Amino acid sequence: MGEYQNVKVSVEERIAILTIDHPPANAFDTRTVMDLNAAFDEALANPEVKAIIITGAGQFAFVAGADINEINALKGHDDAKEVVVKGQQLFSKIEASPKPVIAAINAVCLGGGNELAMSCHIRIASDRARFGQPEINLGIIPGWGGTQRLPRYVGKGKAFELLFTGDMITAQEAFRIGLVNKVVPAGDVIKEAKGLAKKIVSKSALSLAAIIDAVNKGLEMDLQDALLYEAEHFAKLCETYDMREGVAAFLQKRQAKFEDR
Repeated sequence: MGEYQNVKVSVEERIAILTIDHPPANAFDTRTVMDLNAAFDEALANPEVKAIIITGAGQFAFVAGADINEINALKGHDDAKEVVVKGQQLFSKIEASPKPVIAAINAVCLGGGNELAMSCHIRIASDRARFGQPEINLGIIPGWGGTQRLPRYVGKGKAFELLFTGDMITAQEAFRIGLVNKVVPAGDVIKEAKGLAKKIVSKSALSLAAIIDAVNKGLEMDLQDALLYEAEHFAKLCETYDMREGVAAFLQKRQAKFEDR
């Protein structure tokens, strides 16, 4: 895969690892957003990649938020809106990715970093990680989905509390309220994310993509429409090679060998 200034990319065992590397705090400036967008597009287009891990370099931060100097340099309404729309488009692309995306949160995860993590399908956090949406302290609000995804994960009341105060919470509290899936010892985050990704890539890519689409779009529908949408995905998968292989493997008491077709 390509080389980028602020994002390091590697591929192993059908897993792409995108590491945000913008010292000292992996802040989201324009270059970092552009690099992550390009690296993510490349991972999506790579037929050898079935799952994606996003993490941060170093011990201090996953992503410590947006670049405050760039926020300070915004020239007005149109300039500011253009910046947030670009970030929203990237995070919406990650959320809608047909390939499962795991956030391996190694340290501080604030503002745009937390918004990035919430756009991933699964979040694994170091026990030293800290989470928050501190935009209120700058006299602004989250602009990359924080006011929308946070209440969907933790509920309206808790989201208001975190958004109103700008307070940071521990990884353990983030797990308790449903913001992260798992908390592991510092240093084990990538290992845990890789282990989970290896399990995921052994499944059918067709089923994985259908699950992501059914969950994401179904949550925006009423229940009956969502059930019909799920049924359509189920019916389409029943016409695939992978469905026949999965059923045969079950009946023959062996491991399925999916071919993603």
